[in-house]
Amino acid sequence: MVLNVMRRVSKFQLKSLLFSNVCRKYSSRSSPSVAVILSGSGVNDGSEIHEVASVLSHITRNNATPHCFAPNVNQMDVINHLECVPDTTHCRNVLIESARLARGQLLCLSKLVTMTSLYDAVVFPGGFGVAKNLSNFATRGTECTVLPDVVTIIQEFHKAKKPIGLCCIAPILAARVLPGVTITLGTDSCEEDKWPYRDAIKAAVEMGAIVENREVNETSFDRENMVFSTPAYMYAAGKYHEIDDGIGIMIKYILEIIKHSDKKS
Repeated sequence: MVLNVMRRVSKFQLKSLLFSNVCRKYSSRSSPSVAVILSGSGVNDGSEIHEVASVLSHITRNNATPHCFAPNVNQMDVINHLECVPDTTHCRNVLIESARLARGQLLCLSKLVTMTSLYDAVVFPGGFGVAKNLSNFATRGTECTVLPDVVTIIQEFHKAKKPIGLCCIAPILAARVLPGVTITLGTDSCEEDKWPYRDAIKAAVEMGAIVENREVNETSFDRENMVFSTPAYMYAAGKYHEIDDGIGIMIKYILEIIKHSDKKS
């Protein structure tokens, strides 16, 4: 089954070569280009779908162009989202599953490693795929490692002083890769029904990050490291529009920084 999945990806990548021409076309435009990193499709084993939709819609609403990328790796696991139990009968590939969200228009993450100079910012939507497929935080906690391509991409955007946007659990990637970074993972409120992921905050602090308390409609901005983050569905009680509002504010800030940088240059 795994071999079949990988063969399908090879065929998929032939199609992606055509999309790479589209990337070159858009990268030459005057509007900002934003790389969006996906980790599958579905909150429990991939990208959080509503967060992805919000990220993409706010990028285009602010007259910028999103390009999606995902790693060509198999998911750590597959979750039956109806019953919230593992599905051991299937093996799914992160790139193929992410294509559902990108309407087939995405490239393998390894391509971005060689093209970071073409993009003005990078954004990571949340979902457990961040902790399972882009890293192994879900199983290793503070001892986690991050996918090498993800490490390189974060480091390259950081080195170029380009904005890095992180939703939900995704700031844990920055906590691992960028020593002393300032992020938010929501609040350490005692209201566990609303903010049930306080252990992630503790883990980020243990990894050396500075963690700010932020509400669902707020954004943390680390100016020195050019890192933006917003709680999104770390707020378990969040309504769709509240999640969208918080992500919208973050994306707007990111694009304002890009436009301000362009004017200075």
